[in-house]
Amino acid sequence: MKRTVLITGIAGFIGSNLAKKLLDEGHSVTGVDNLTAGTRDNVDPRAHLHVRDIREKDLDELFKGVDTVFHLAAKNCLYDCLQDPVVTSDINTGGTVNVLEHARKAGVRKFIYADSSAVYEGVDEFPSRIERIAPISPYAVSKCAGAFFCKTYEKLFQMNITVLRYFNVYGPVQDWRRTIPPVMSAFIIRLLQGQPPLIYGTGQKRRDFIYIDDVNDFHLLAMEDDRTNGHIYNVGSGTNASVLEILALIEERLQSGLQPIYREDLPGEAETTLADITRERALGWAPTTDLRSGLDKSILYLKEQIRTRPVSLKQT
Repeated sequence: MKRTVLITGIAGFIGSNLAKKLLDEGHSVTGVDNLTAGTRDNVDPRAHLHVRDIREKDLDELFKGVDTVFHLAAKNCLYDCLQDPVVTSDINTGGTVNVLEHARKAGVRKFIYADSSAVYEGVDEFPSRIERIAPISPYAVSKCAGAFFCKTYEKLFQMNITVLRYFNVYGPVQDWRRTIPPVMSAFIIRLLQGQPPLIYGTGQKRRDFIYIDDVNDFHLLAMEDDRTNGHIYNVGSGTNASVLEILALIEERLQSGLQPIYREDLPGEAETTLADITRERALGWAPTTDLRSGLDKSILYLKEQIRTRPVSLKQT
């Protein structure tokens, strides 16, 4: 069945990839983004982009006739969130409530909320199970609060809501413009530009990396499968790798010969992320892109970006 879908944060990494996937599948897509992090270039021209802020109170028109909402918009750079917890809460928690309320009033059939594996920051038992959370950073707490509001709307207003806890999603259009960019994009871009990669801490932190195409497969499942209503899911690969192992795999492909520069560790980050995906596999979903294949695709994309346009990192 073809759906009418609204994506908040459509100009970002996950949102823009999701929009393209949905459009390719024949669905109608409208997007909301204030373009503070994402860019117009990311948005598929077949989608209807509205440059608005999720905190605005008069978004009713955009929700009319919408079947499914993917709420992805957020302030999500951990470093920036730590510098300004008030704005972080306003966007990630207050903005979420505003989007929920508009969806409720419009009678939206399905609401899918983008949570984060950051809510497991204080948990030291792996793999991470959905029932055990311990958010520490302002970002994680704000996302956790948004998820609790989802549960409130579910119970009080009988909305069909699915919560997705993304682990380290990577792939084309991954946002390298953050103050501290995601490790894969940052490593690839710096090595392609002849600059030594930067590592915060020792490089021993381990991350569960999941390729964007696998994430989008779960997006479509969550949208269509009523078994997901009212549940929380880990969207990860169920495996992990250290920062140094990722650098070694990228260096193996690019042969830059450059040695990393080590910087002071970033506060509030988990030492390890690793998803328990038992319940996700029970739905018939499983990741199909291994780390090496995903890295190859990411490198190919970033090579083309650097060839055709200036790409610079804020990272210093």
